[in-house]
Amino acid sequence: MSSLSRELVFLILQFLDEEKFKETVHRLEQESGFFFNMKHFEDQVQAGEWEEVERYLGGFTKVEDNRYSMKIFFEIRKQKYLEALDRQDRAKAVEILVKDLKVFASFNEELFKEITQLLTLDNFRQNEQLSKYGDTKSARNIMLLELKKLIEANPLFRDKLVFPSFKTSRLRTLINQSLNWQHQLCKNPRPNPDIKTLFVDHSCSPTNGARAAPPANGPLVGAIPKTGVFPAISPFQPVASPSPSALGWMTNPSPSLPHAAVAPGPPALVQTPNAAAFLKHPRTPTGANAVDYQSADSEHLIKRMRTGQSDEVSFSGSPHPPNIYSQDDLPKTVVRTLNQGSNVMSMDFHPHQHTILLVGTNVGDIAIWEVGSKERISHKTFRVWDVSAYSLALQTSLMKDATISVNRCVWGPDGSILGVAFSKHIVQTYMYTPTGELRQHLEIDAHAGGVNDIAFALPNKQLCIITCGDDKTIKVWDATGGRRLYIFEGHEAPVYSVCPHHKEAIQFIFSTAIDGKIKAWLYDSMGSRVDYDAPGHWCTTMAYSADGTRLFSCGTSKEGDSHLVEWNESEGAIKRTYSGFRKRSLGVVQFDTTRNHFLAAGDEFQIKFWDMDNSNILITTDADGGLAASPRLRFNKDGSLLAVTTADNGIKILANIDGQRLIRMLENRAFEGTRNASESVNTKPQIGNALAAVTNVNSSLVSALERPDRIPAAVSIGNLAAMDNIRTPDVKPRIPEDGSDKVKSWKQADILETAQLKALRLPDPLSTGKIVRLIYTNSGVAILSLASNAMHKLWKWQKCDRNPSGKCTAVIAPQLWQPASGTPMTNDTSDGNSSEESAACIALSKNDSYVMSASGGKVSLFNMMTFKVMTTFMPPPPAATFLAFHPQDNNIIAIGMEDSTIQIYNVRIDEVKSKLKGHQKRITGLAFSQSLNVLVSSGADAQLCVWSIDSWEKKKSRFLQAPPGRQSPLSGETRVQFHNDQNHLLAVHETQIAIFDGKLECLQSWTPRDSLSAPISSAIYSCDGLIVYTGFCDGAVGVFDAESLRFRCRIAPSAYILPPVPSGSGPYPMVIASHPSEPNQIALGMSDGAVHVIEPSEVEPKWGTPLPQENGALSLPLNPSLCNPASEPASR
Repeated sequence: MSSLSRELVFLILQFLDEEKFKETVHRLEQESGFFFNMKHFEDQVQAGEWEEVERYLGGFTKVEDNRYSMKIFFEIRKQKYLEALDRQDRAKAVEILVKDLKVFASFNEELFKEITQLLTLDNFRQNEQLSKYGDTKSARNIMLLELKKLIEANPLFRDKLVFPSFKTSRLRTLINQSLNWQHQLCKNPRPNPDIKTLFVDHSCSPTNGARAAPPANGPLVGAIPKTGVFPAISPFQPVASPSPSALGWMTNPSPSLPHAAVAPGPPALVQTPNAAAFLKHPRTPTGANAVDYQSADSEHLIKRMRTGQSDEVSFSGSPHPPNIYSQDDLPKTVVRTLNQGSNVMSMDFHPHQHTILLVGTNVGDIAIWEVGSKERISHKTFRVWDVSAYSLALQTSLMKDATISVNRCVWGPDGSILGVAFSKHIVQTYMYTPTGELRQHLEIDAHAGGVNDIAFALPNKQLCIITCGDDKTIKVWDATGGRRLYIFEGHEAPVYSVCPHHKEAIQFIFSTAIDGKIKAWLYDSMGSRVDYDAPGHWCTTMAYSADGTRLFSCGTSKEGDSHLVEWNESEGAIKRTYSGFRKRSLGVVQFDTTRNHFLAAGDEFQIKFWDMDNSNILITTDADGGLAASPRLRFNKDGSLLAVTTADNGIKILANIDGQRLIRMLENRAFEGTRNASESVNTKPQIGNALAAVTNVNSSLVSALERPDRIPAAVSIGNLAAMDNIRTPDVKPRIPEDGSDKVKSWKQADILETAQLKALRLPDPLSTGKIVRLIYTNSGVAILSLASNAMHKLWKWQKCDRNPSGKCTAVIAPQLWQPASGTPMTNDTSDGNSSEESAACIALSKNDSYVMSASGGKVSLFNMMTFKVMTTFMPPPPAATFLAFHPQDNNIIAIGMEDSTIQIYNVRIDEVKSKLKGHQKRITGLAFSQSLNVLVSSGADAQLCVWSIDSWEKKKSRFLQAPPGRQSPLSGETRVQFHNDQNHLLAVHETQIAIFDGKLECLQSWTPRDSLSAPISSAIYSCDGLIVYTGFCDGAVGVFDAESLRFRCRIAPSAYILPPVPSGSGPYPMVIASHPSEPNQIALGMSDGAVHVIEPSEVEPKWGTPLPQENGALSLPLNPSLCNPASEPASR
């Protein structure tokens, strides 16, 4: 509907309201969907007219539209359900549950179960979350406040909550103006005419037998004007749209729109300049309150089209420049190797800082590398910033399968913002500061399913984010506030990629889908202008040359045939096909362009280069070997560097002569910046993974002024030679050939006093014995402990001015939470075994609703809200000693047993699916890796075993090696935890902490010595995987770098235990828990029953201070001897 027709509806609404047709007004509001009358909605809600409430809402949104809509309907139906329960009308409540609320079960089954359980209560206010529910009137008013917020935040209601401002009786005024105009057209106008109908045009009755004027063409077209009289202009006449030949793109114009006659012309991917002029006038998306109009340029174009003038001018402009490049301009020399640690899915160089590389991985991590110094200057692990704000579909998806991958990461046009598209629903953007810090900016629930691509564009000089996804749509978002501006629908398959571009003033977007269709869109709501088939008919990406004059695409078919082509934009046809691909590629081939002259693609474990003007391969390189089968690659913006992925989850940086100068210059700059310090040591990395921990540049202790080499200024290639010559006398430049990484060490700082950190002992009036298990809830707002007397305790933080997030903190004391019944959550110990003698175990569901726990007796499943036991199973003997939820199915639990077996148990059907045997003593640790598809177990026999999740067969095992001076073989409690890259494993024993890869090869280990010489009691990764926190039996806590296990700092017990006690004689941390989203916060469960939360001070917001080490001397050396024992082969 055109914008003027929309305005006509508003005029009619005003007229009906003035005439007191109230019901008709609201019916038209609902049916048109143009104006949401909040006052009418509030009246209906307060009156409890639930059917009318939903009927009215239905004109604007449906339950499944988005998370806001789902929440709106859920709140309404929940209120209706609670009111039925409050009236004791169980039959009605059941009907509402089945008919209205069950639709939400597929999105959140646990929530639906909670709602269903309310039927079993005499008064639903017995539920802790509903304990403050008042009477019906107050409950409706409270709900209304929430609904108003949801409606105002819902993008579907934007521009629909405010009625346009115009004068009263505006429709009557326009009719009167029309009648006056009609009267002027009368051949014999009379004074004071008597107008009796609006159904036909007015005409004064003829006098002296003259014939009356014939009626005009129609009520919306207007009468034909009389020469010299005020012209007939119809405000409701549809605006003429450009023809297919004019637009060039549109192959199937809408038949409902009138078109002027035009000279025939060939279809084109991009329209001619004169057609472009027609498109310069702004288009308003559907629902916007703006008048569409034609510019003078478009009127001029229409005149030209009517006279039959053809437009044969192309956007390509001047001919392509002659070849002034040679093969030496291609980056072919390997100058750096970066160890990302997990499979690299996407890369992008910074648009101005040519050595800054953005990387996204298959475990959802993003990292920013300074490839000159080989430093990872920033690293972010995936997490949803606010789970509660997103659709139940997304929440359910994350609950069922927590794995998520980066599909694409890309810099904004000026490098101050970056965007990340994930494999589930979400897009996140970060602001990038000159110091290298990443700050959270936007998180958008963008698409149903995966978000397959993301790009930035500047239509009308407004920075926008463009995304596409599995839901077959392309969406455009405001990059400042996250508001959706456009949605483009028309693809019949998931959209694989987008390529925004502009020609002169015309902004457009190419999109490709996995059915091989290519479409093009303007920033309007008029549909696709192109419908072409890409070669290969499957996964295709498109890219322009750097100057924007040449368009290329590269795609791979389902059969593995790859196609790299150049398009003729003016004709929408393939201009050139490049040869040289493997007959059956081993993956989807990726490509990139550089210098307006070269193309590169990854295929057959190598990089293939083409001259854009020649269809035959120019040259290939294998980058010294080790590349992935179809490696991903990316040029920096001046083409001097090329990043390419390797088969071992790394990245190689290739350089041409200019790129090598750039790298040398950065090395020299780094040397000058640290002239007074020792030269950093280059050594082979021992952990090539996302464990790689490089200090975040936003640390207050490591400023950009101290590290001028960290974020290099943009340097033009033309100045590199001169700068290189200036700096080379200072130090002999070199480019390491082994791709080694710089190793960091840390100032060995002892934190001895309470003033050096923030510490809080959680309130607890009752002593409960030793804290044997301790975990944060997944939401990060509570801490749950299990004591040696089988009793659980739950501390919850509340939102307040000092803690607006409501998350766990050492600044605000939490509440020790108890349910209304006052019944504590206590494990079964009916078997007579002392829980002190058995390993207690605990596991929390992903949504924090249930906890599974045991203390030597049966395994109990508790409701975290009511503390009630939902069920018990697995009575001893043998007793359960460790619990772990299956990553893909919460109904499957791995249960470590006291008799050294592992039982794979299905809770839903109460059945042991498999029984794993391989340990010699009781099981003390279990960890799943969904990436490796394995379960790793550890036992009191100090043995690690790897089991296949598919077959539950043992793949490999090995024993921890005893350090010098310890009797072999080792025994005692051994714990395991996977790093969040899901590829590397932390093993913890009283004699050591060690890191293993998926094949149980030891990569790093550390044993107690010097200031940390007491036995190890517990250790755990930080949530971002950059730190390993280790507790010791003398009360100290050691903070280690997760990549190298190098010592950062020691937290003495005197810093957090008050009053201080002599080291070694007081309580010590039996268990450490790390906060799920704050990497520098930990909780300590103590041997005296206390729980402490500690964080760094405001002065030093991170643990430890990085400093370079002289001549490679490193304090607290590692134990490589522990990493070379023979391992047991996989059992057959």
